[in-house]
Amino acid sequence: MDRKALQSYAEDYTTDDSKMVKELVAASDEDLEHIDMLSGRVVGRLLSILIKISGAKRVLEIGTFTGYSALTMAEALPEDGALFTCEYNERYENIARTFFNNSEYGSKITLVMGKALETIPKIPGTFDFVFLDADKINYPNYYKLILPRLEQDGILVVDNVLWGGEVLDPKTDKAEAIDQLSRMIRDDDLVEQVMLPVRDGVTIVRKK
Repeated sequence: MDRKALQSYAEDYTTDDSKMVKELVAASDEDLEHIDMLSGRVVGRLLSILIKISGAKRVLEIGTFTGYSALTMAEALPEDGALFTCEYNERYENIARTFFNNSEYGSKITLVMGKALETIPKIPGTFDFVFLDADKINYPNYYKLILPRLEQDGILVVDNVLWGGEVLDPKTDKAEAIDQLSRMIRDDDLVEQVMLPVRDGVTIVRKK
């Protein structure tokens, strides 16, 4: 089975990105080496649809990179929606800010720079929707931090939960941390969840 061909097939049958988001992808590809860190069209559209059908208004994103998923989610939010996105790497900040400022949806986005474990407690209020796609080592710590801030029936989406298949037999710190988070979610009576083999694995969590 050709996984790349299947991924391409899935993308071909998924609603396309907006013009602004496509420009962001092109700019990221031109300036950076690790373009594969972008969530991609399939995950991006999944986030967009989940936000729309859940009625989410306050979104927290942990791990901005260059802003692909933040901009995609902001486009899906209602006019009075707000998205807080956390990033540590200043190299990605310029691209993200440029596109946020140029987008008609950018006013919904607040880019929070710094270590997310330190900046999230400073963001006021609770959240209807959280997208976790940051440093994998701290996945369990992020879960402990954000679950109390997630509203009842709120949605948490965790990216890269399969980590290239390494979670089947974790031998690295990142794979072990991701597997630990998946076990924490599975054993948590406060939530229900489904793990989907989309791209590099996505877990969707609903807080009961």
